[in-house]
Amino acid sequence: MIKRIKENKDAKRLLIYLLLSFGLTFVWFAIALPKGQTWDGMSSEKQSFVTLGMLFPVIAHVLTRWITKEGFSMTGKDSMMLGISFQKKKWIYYLLAALLPWLYMEFANLITLLICSEAYDPEYYLVMGIDKKMLPLLPINSIVAGIIGSIGAFGEEGGWRGYMMPKLMKLMSREKALLLGGIIWGLWHAPITCIGHNFGTDYPGFPYVGILNMCVLCILMGVLLTFITEKSGSVWPAVILHAVNNASPSILNGYINPDKVGRILGTSGSWVGMLVSLIPVVVVILLLWRHSDKA
Repeated sequence: MIKRIKENKDAKRLLIYLLLSFGLTFVWFAIALPKGQTWDGMSSEKQSFVTLGMLFPVIAHVLTRWITKEGFSMTGKDSMMLGISFQKKKWIYYLLAALLPWLYMEFANLITLLICSEAYDPEYYLVMGIDKKMLPLLPINSIVAGIIGSIGAFGEEGGWRGYMMPKLMKLMSREKALLLGGIIWGLWHAPITCIGHNFGTDYPGFPYVGILNMCVLCILMGVLLTFITEKSGSVWPAVILHAVNNASPSILNGYINPDKVGRILGTSGSWVGMLVSLIPVVVVILLLWRHSDKA
């Protein structure tokens, strides 16, 4: 295996990238995360400081290209995929990136309410500080806020989709690459999953179940993000989708008490809803991808 990596230029570059990405990120979290402190126990300023670690995948991308003398072309084959083009209907992928998270998150919240009806709070929007008349605008606000504040998402997608996935898909089949890429991405989240960023800390099997959950979600999300990156020839649609996803664009957010979901179902409530909503989307994307290959 080691000999094969040494003989394969792409495999060697990928290994350097992963070592840098994980190494830099984990060192950052070791420095930035106070021992014993949870995500909810931090101030918003501290949370923002910790999440600067999201920038290291794209930093590792740049460093890998510099170390391996791979070059820094913005567009084209083996590029950083930083160009933007709306030709040949590529604008569709930017629109899809902005709207798709709203659709699957609305569905995910609906599923959460079906399996955890006690979490329904007809006036939870008041806790969020939102006027009821403004609830229909929540998705628009999240989409705009996500796009504007997408620097963190670029830190990840500029690395995972801009470098890791193209290399993996050169080394193995698309299906294996999507599976392995999702697992790698999920494991990279382990330090902040362990402090409760993604699923909290009060659930059976903490933190190992949370890390497993994150790997599953990253596999599913990775299919969407890699698809729109490949089809658009740019990481920017993936950046937009990732950022809007993180902004949680859903009208039903105003009617779900997340504390009740956590107390009743632990981490599984929102996770199951997200899982069930993403699976059909991923299946459709894979079918479209396969159809486009044959066209």
